[in-house]
Amino acid sequence: MKLTNSILTTLLFIATYLFHSPQALSNTRIPANHPDIAYMGRIHWDDKGHGMFNYPGTTALLRFKGTALDMETSPGSGKFIVEIDNGAPQQIVYTSSDSLLTIAKNLSNTLHTARITYAIEGYEFNPQFRSFIIDGELIPAEDKPDLKIEFIGNSITCGYGIEDNNKDNGFSYDTENHTLTYAYKTARELDADFNVVARSGIGIYRNYGGPIEGDTKTMPLEYDYTMLYNHDYEWDHSSFHPAIICINLGTNDTSLDTYDISLYESHYRDFLTHLRQLHPDSKIVLLTGCMLQGQALTDVKEVLDRIAQDYPNTYRFDMSPHTGELGYGASYHPSKLQAEKMASELTPFLRSLIQ
Repeated sequence: MKLTNSILTTLLFIATYLFHSPQALSNTRIPANHPDIAYMGRIHWDDKGHGMFNYPGTTALLRFKGTALDMETSPGSGKFIVEIDNGAPQQIVYTSSDSLLTIAKNLSNTLHTARITYAIEGYEFNPQFRSFIIDGELIPAEDKPDLKIEFIGNSITCGYGIEDNNKDNGFSYDTENHTLTYAYKTARELDADFNVVARSGIGIYRNYGGPIEGDTKTMPLEYDYTMLYNHDYEWDHSSFHPAIICINLGTNDTSLDTYDISLYESHYRDFLTHLRQLHPDSKIVLLTGCMLQGQALTDVKEVLDRIAQDYPNTYRFDMSPHTGELGYGASYHPSKLQAEKMASELTPFLRSLIQ
């Protein structure tokens, strides 16, 4: 009986200590939809307060005073890139057995910032922001930048294979990283609030290797929804009116040199008309990316030049085709250095449009 009382006394002491200790009291679970957290990207908020999304570049922005930060997601959400206090980016990966991981720990008990960006295409993983646990207190996030940019694109915008250095390798989520792309780097350099609507292999009228007469699941058919390949939730375009819309599509439409350039042009014009109806004041930039070569590049340029002349407030910009001098990512996609070059070319052009 004495042993039992001793055990009970010890357990009571431990419970009392944990309940009353400052550390335990400061571990605060913050729902992901808390108004003091800011977000970038397309997100659907469900009735549980969970933020559902699947486009790369979707970002949570937090400020907190404390020593540690955890993030709860849906299991298997995949790869996020974390920046604490604008420090070096760190990779966090949620496997199928992970839903709560530490984002930062052992921090000084002062004010900190956290930028948490989804790095991959998530339509196979159904990622969610569910909650944050702070060993400290949440501080209202700073206002998001006034400048808004939307990037509409394909694998080049997603970051397909950008962390690989072997052009003969195929796709892997391990080597995809949107935060190394021209789009992300341009948005950061311009201090923009930005949305990404992109998918590897997608096109305007046909996807990679698709039927010459046209395809399903193309960008114009997916653009009006919050999440790719999920038509349950329409995107509220009034919630994000970009000052600039950058479109980088055409590489997959002309893939394998089997394409109908007239269909590409007619579908592009229809899509641009739709964008102009949604965002009448946006400056729309028609891009060519670094992977287009030869006749396909010539054909796409001619189409985009014609379209830009016919639509007001529409601009053209060509990023340099890659030659291999800066290396290749997987499947001949842009390397990190190539993406940096693309950003260095595009950034001043976009800056000239907003001055």
